[in-house]
Amino acid sequence: MSKLEQLKEYTVIVADTGELESIKKFKPQDATTNPSLVLKAVESGLYDNLIERCMANASDFDDGIDRLITSIGQEILQEVPGYVSTEVDARLSFDTEATLAKAHRLIELYEDAGWSRDRILIKIASTWEGIQAARVLEKEGIHCNMTLLFSMEQAQACADAGATLISPFVGRIMDWYKKDTGQSYTGENDPGVISVREIYKHYKEHGYSTIVMGASFRNTGEIEALAGCDRLTISPALLEELSNDDGELKQALVAPAATGNTPEAISESAFRLGMNNNPMATEKLAEGIRKFIEDQIKMEGIIKAHSA
Repeated sequence: MSKLEQLKEYTVIVADTGELESIKKFKPQDATTNPSLVLKAVESGLYDNLIERCMANASDFDDGIDRLITSIGQEILQEVPGYVSTEVDARLSFDTEATLAKAHRLIELYEDAGWSRDRILIKIASTWEGIQAARVLEKEGIHCNMTLLFSMEQAQACADAGATLISPFVGRIMDWYKKDTGQSYTGENDPGVISVREIYKHYKEHGYSTIVMGASFRNTGEIEALAGCDRLTISPALLEELSNDDGELKQALVAPAATGNTPEAISESAFRLGMNNNPMATEKLAEGIRKFIEDQIKMEGIIKAHSA
């Protein structure tokens, strides 16, 4: 058995891509997209016909973008049996009401096309404002994937809000520490791996139902060190590497017994203080939002040029 096949015995595999051919090849349970992945898909030219159709049916440009990202999501839904994540515009990351409005519109487009909201994860940056939007959406039966998550404060607030799933970023945490310390890290001492293990342990001990999905991997060593996590979202390149490796892969995470104790919900002030005292989490969250905004704007520029 390949390491990918072995990993599937311990963990639900999620494809971190908008490329349909990769999804068909690796047969993941779920798939995630983000502005960077949508940009890559749009740049490939594979969705040119979809772009034309969505923009032709749109009431305005923003509506066309919403139609495009949900149409890409619908293409992916036909290839996976589980969830597809569709991200809210990162420019709304600090606006709860605008995030709610955008999430409602995305779900409306999916449901108008005949897809159940039970198959969709609305992907939202794990800012305080984004987490409060998720709290409302989850009560409405709209499931959320909380992304750009780098700290225990974010993880606790997402669990308090009843988020369906969190995406703690492994590789970006490691990137920060590597740059800060000049050191190299392996799976076992990788700060990103350690962070996800701590969050996983915390969630399981306290009985939270929120799914932990490790994300943003730099190498297969990080993935192997998290074998047993609820879900792992993995790029096509690393899925390929795992599928070509038939070495032994052991389960690294085993859920501890639940204690039955639920921690007190984190307050906004404690959340913000915790983030303030964690330069890695603060910097990587801000950087991630900026990068997603940059790629969203690039994607919109390509579509405007295409539609001209």
